Amino acid sequence: MADTFQVTCHKPDNYDRDRRLQGLGGPGGDGWYRTIDALISLIKAGDKFWTVDQKNNSVWIIVAERNGREYLKTESDGIEPNNLLALPHCP
Repeated sequence: MADTFQVTCHKPDNYDRDRRLQGLGGPGGDGWYRTIDALISLIKAGDKFWTVDQKNNSVWIIVAERNGREYLKTESDGIEPNNLLALPHCP
Protein backbone atom coordinates (compact mmCIF):
# COMPACT_ATOMS: atom_id res chain seq x y z
CA MET A 1 0.00 0.00 0.00
CA ALA A 2 1.31 3.43 -0.96
CA ASP A 3 1.95 6.07 1.67
CA THR A 4 1.42 9.84 1.42
CA PHE A 5 3.86 12.38 2.85
CA GLN A 6 3.88 16.16 3.18
CA VAL A 7 7.01 17.99 2.02
CA THR A 8 7.87 21.15 3.98
CA CYS A 9 11.54 21.84 3.19
CA HIS A 10 14.19 21.41 0.52
CA LYS A 11 17.96 21.17 0.36
CA PRO A 12 19.41 22.86 -2.73
CA ASP A 13 22.40 21.52 -4.62
CA ASN A 14 24.32 24.76 -5.02
CA TYR A 15 26.96 23.08 -7.17
CA ASP A 16 24.45 21.85 -9.77
CA ARG A 17 24.02 24.44 -12.48
CA ASP A 18 20.60 23.07 -13.51
CA ARG A 19 19.39 23.60 -9.90
CA ARG A 20 18.40 20.01 -9.29
CA LEU A 21 17.53 19.66 -5.62
CA GLN A 22 19.66 17.57 -3.30
CA GLY A 23 16.67 16.39 -1.25
CA LEU A 24 13.33 17.10 0.39
CA GLY A 25 12.03 16.70 3.91
CA GLY A 26 8.91 16.94 5.99
CA PRO A 27 7.21 16.61 9.36
CA GLY A 28 6.41 13.50 11.34
CA GLY A 29 8.11 12.24 14.48
CA ASP A 30 11.51 13.91 14.41
CA GLY A 31 10.96 14.83 10.75
CA TRP A 32 12.25 13.05 7.68
CA TYR A 33 14.65 13.78 4.83
CA ARG A 34 15.33 11.83 1.63
CA THR A 35 17.63 12.45 -1.32
CA ILE A 36 16.07 13.25 -4.66
CA ASP A 37 17.11 9.88 -6.11
CA ALA A 38 15.45 8.07 -3.17
CA LEU A 39 12.28 10.16 -3.58
CA ILE A 40 12.14 9.45 -7.32
CA SER A 41 12.30 5.72 -6.56
CA LEU A 42 9.60 6.02 -3.88
CA ILE A 43 7.26 7.95 -6.20
CA LYS A 44 7.80 5.44 -9.01
CA ALA A 45 6.97 2.66 -6.51
CA GLY A 46 3.66 4.37 -5.69
CA ASP A 47 4.28 6.62 -2.68
CA LYS A 48 2.80 10.11 -2.98
CA PHE A 49 4.33 13.39 -1.84
CA TRP A 50 2.66 16.80 -1.70
CA THR A 51 3.35 20.33 -0.60
CA VAL A 52 1.50 23.63 -0.31
CA ASP A 53 1.89 26.30 -3.00
CA GLN A 54 2.00 30.10 -2.61
CA LYS A 55 -1.82 30.27 -2.66
CA ASN A 56 -2.05 27.68 0.14
CA ASN A 57 -3.29 24.93 -2.21
CA SER A 58 -2.04 21.37 -1.95
CA VAL A 59 -0.03 20.27 -5.00
CA TRP A 60 1.35 16.83 -5.83
CA ILE A 61 5.06 16.29 -6.44
CA ILE A 62 5.78 14.33 -9.61
CA VAL A 63 8.75 12.89 -11.48
CA ALA A 64 9.70 14.71 -14.69
CA GLU A 65 12.58 14.33 -17.12
CA ARG A 66 14.71 16.83 -19.01
CA ASN A 67 17.67 15.94 -21.21
CA GLY A 68 17.58 12.36 -19.96
CA ARG A 69 17.80 13.36 -16.30
CA GLU A 70 14.93 12.79 -13.87
CA TYR A 71 13.98 15.42 -11.33
CA LEU A 72 11.04 16.35 -9.10
CA LYS A 73 8.57 19.15 -9.60
CA THR A 74 5.04 19.97 -8.54
CA GLU A 75 2.10 19.63 -10.86
CA SER A 76 1.71 22.88 -12.75
CA ASP A 77 -0.11 25.57 -10.82
CA GLY A 78 0.99 28.56 -12.89
CA ILE A 79 2.62 30.25 -9.91
CA GLU A 80 6.22 31.42 -9.72
CA PRO A 81 8.59 30.92 -8.00
CA ASN A 82 9.06 27.18 -8.20
CA ASN A 83 7.02 25.60 -5.39
CA LEU A 84 9.84 23.35 -4.16
CA LEU A 85 12.53 26.04 -4.28
CA ALA A 86 10.19 28.39 -2.39
CA LEU A 87 10.11 26.02 0.61
CA PRO A 88 12.42 26.73 3.54
CA HIS A 89 15.79 24.96 3.59
CA CYS A 90 15.92 21.67 5.47
CA PRO A 91 18.22 21.69 8.51
